[in-house]
Amino acid sequence: MVPLTSPFPVTMLLSKASLLLLLFLPWSPPESLKPYVLSYIEQYKYAAIDEMDRSGIPASIIIAQAIVETNAGTSDLARKSNNHFGIKCKDYWAGNTYYSPDDDRDEKGNIIPSCFRQYDSPLDSYKDHSDFLMQTEHYQGLFGYDKTEYVNWAKGLQLCGYASDPDYAEKLIKTIRLYGLDELDYYTVKYVERSSLESSDLAMIPKTK
Repeated sequence: MVPLTSPFPVTMLLSKASLLLLLFLPWSPPESLKPYVLSYIEQYKYAAIDEMDRSGIPASIIIAQAIVETNAGTSDLARKSNNHFGIKCKDYWAGNTYYSPDDDRDEKGNIIPSCFRQYDSPLDSYKDHSDFLMQTEHYQGLFGYDKTEYVNWAKGLQLCGYASDPDYAEKLIKTIRLYGLDELDYYTVKYVERSSLESSDLAMIPKTK
């Protein structure tokens, strides 16, 4: 009896089946880099690196938080109050304030305007963000992590209750990886003598990992 054989190798049949399966699976293109986010990073990366050197908070986390909290500086909160980190007033805040609906509710469960800190400039917001984390007790454990451990920082910020969004850490990590922000964690800002260079000149010097 002559055995039945297929004119197509088994591997070819499997490949065709795999291709057919892919045709019916949902597909989404990889997220592209947004030009306005790239512009924001370019504008504030030095401020983030400077604050990292001062506080120990990863520059990648600083920039990612600003991007997530204010859609890279385009939100009303950022444009009208220079608040780039969504930091609310707290009882001890003595500066200017800006009210905007967020996640605060009245006793009936209705959304009410939240009190946010208002700053004279975005750079003041960057500085206060570092001070806020350094001076608030329940964030102290985060400073046990190295500047390059952005994943632990992201998860720690969520665990400490920085934001009510249950996907907050995931959004920070995704933003850092998409825009390669972790590279900033290995740099420092060196200010050069003003007599030899223009006041806007800065040099970025890589640190050893």
